[in-house]
Amino acid sequence: MNKERDTQRLTVAQATLKFLAAQYSERDGQRQRLIPGVWGIFGHGNVAGLGQALEEYGDELGLPTYRPQNEQGMVHVAAAYARHRNRLATFACTASVGPGSTNMITGAALATVNRLPVLLLPSDIFANRIPDPVLQQVEHSIEHDLSANDCFRPVSRFYTRISRPEQLLSALPEAMRVLTDPAETGAVVVSLPEDVQAEAYDWPASFFDKRVWHVRRPPPEQVLIEQAAELIRRAERPLIVCGGGVIYSGAEEALSRLADELNLPVCESQAGKGALPWNHPLNVGPIGSIGGLAANRLAREADLVIAVGTRLGDFVTASKTAFQQPDVQVIGINVVPMDAAKLGALSVVADAREALRALHGALRGWRAPQAYRDEVSELKTEWNAAVDAARADTGSTPPAQGAVIGAVNDVLGGHATVVCAAGSMPGDLVRLWRAEDPGAYHVEYGFSCMGYEIPAGLGIQLAEPGRRVVVMIGDGSYLMMNSELVTAVAENVNLTVVLVDNRAFMSIRGLQMECGSPSFNNELRHRNPATGRTDGPVVQLDFVKHAQGLGASAMRAETLDELRAALNDAGAQGGVHVIVVPVNLRERVPGFESWWDVPIAEVSGQAGVRQTREHYEEKVADQVRYFAPTTVKENV
Repeated sequence: MNKERDTQRLTVAQATLKFLAAQYSERDGQRQRLIPGVWGIFGHGNVAGLGQALEEYGDELGLPTYRPQNEQGMVHVAAAYARHRNRLATFACTASVGPGSTNMITGAALATVNRLPVLLLPSDIFANRIPDPVLQQVEHSIEHDLSANDCFRPVSRFYTRISRPEQLLSALPEAMRVLTDPAETGAVVVSLPEDVQAEAYDWPASFFDKRVWHVRRPPPEQVLIEQAAELIRRAERPLIVCGGGVIYSGAEEALSRLADELNLPVCESQAGKGALPWNHPLNVGPIGSIGGLAANRLAREADLVIAVGTRLGDFVTASKTAFQQPDVQVIGINVVPMDAAKLGALSVVADAREALRALHGALRGWRAPQAYRDEVSELKTEWNAAVDAARADTGSTPPAQGAVIGAVNDVLGGHATVVCAAGSMPGDLVRLWRAEDPGAYHVEYGFSCMGYEIPAGLGIQLAEPGRRVVVMIGDGSYLMMNSELVTAVAENVNLTVVLVDNRAFMSIRGLQMECGSPSFNNELRHRNPATGRTDGPVVQLDFVKHAQGLGASAMRAETLDELRAALNDAGAQGGVHVIVVPVNLRERVPGFESWWDVPIAEVSGQAGVRQTREHYEEKVADQVRYFAPTTVKENV
């Protein structure tokens, strides 16, 4: 064998990049680079390893390097990018030893919870253990092989540490398999000790051959489709719950066709919003703890729930109070077996598009009663009127948050993407934002991670450069991770940030007070020497000057007219714009007959807490503790 021809001598870092550059995903005949670029912050753990490799080979391999300001932020960029590429492409992220790498753990958890692929390459302590402890190493007295990177294990779908170069030969292909598996995908972590990154090895030339990873569409089992179809035929009030899996599988057309031809109402989770346009006659809006009138009323009376591509988290099920019929049955359609089996469902483990198409074929000729569709239509009309009212300009100064959302939506239209993750706005947005396509709504509510918003907006712009993106963010989240504005400016993207100023954590303050407690430690106030608490004067911040100091264009909009004008100017000028909008704390979007289980103190000296506990115990009594397994019962 000619060794020079059949092997190539490269460092572990160089080989990693060359391997990644040759990986592609493919679905439905559409092929694309799986890893189109690398995000990195360099330190002593990776600057001479992956940093060196990226500088020497990155351009040649077509792997541009992006520089963020925060390691957590770059993982959020990758997750948002992956979501807008329907999980068929993502970025790699590298960080240095110690805090650089552990800063990525929150991003890893977010990606895994939301079933989004991200590839993380954290640097690790010396494999040879000669510099021990190395700078930033966490020591453990009885587990010498333990490092801070082991914290990635519980929040990742795949984790490996490369302590010898040849381990890369099996580790990287397995990492790619998990990234491209629709059921297993999430954070994939390949931990790279800093000395190993620089070690050379004679790699088989075939290791760098182009490889195409087929993203599977598992079909449903026919027997289960027949059972599901029979359950639907027998149902009087079936309801579809649409989750993010519908969008990731490109099943929007299949869902619309099934709903239209079978008279089946469709309600949305946060991740599923946009699968049907808001004005589709059978889209009844969001369900659950932050749901709307139509969906929540239909859910209470539903005798069959068809859960498609949803994790059925507690917000969707209203903490197990959404579905109140004693004999309610559930069909679970999901590529993830764990999700398909929730609530005792008839578990159909399959791609959402393939399962919906199969159900449509099995139910051809059947339709839900017209009276049910008429009821759905009436509820939708009532719901649309409630949304109009919540979005309306009440004339207050500053304006209500619902009116701000309505103004932004009206100016940008139903095809611009709105981004959010935490605070009161996710609940308001899922109810009030009118999305007209699957990419027009991007609210991260699996992990609800404060600080996700601005990096996510950047990731969406990189995934879809022609799409208008508006980040709607509260001042509390903005203060957590505003540094990626600098990155957005440096990358010359077009990004609009609407910063809603309500003086810090007003969403959780509202929840706190709803739980019977007085306001405590959630408002942005000075510490009061008289009380020792943070109940002094409001801390005055100038967000406009702050954003301008980070390189963005910024202005303050005191009225809705000023907001509309600023949005139009931002769209015309391009670049990064921050629009600071104060909101009225007294005018809040209603709850629309929803509930969320937040336990109230069982004993308290505060009358408000005791009273709230009584109401809490009443609501807990409505929780369905056990969903009996769904089966097709024989007719007697």
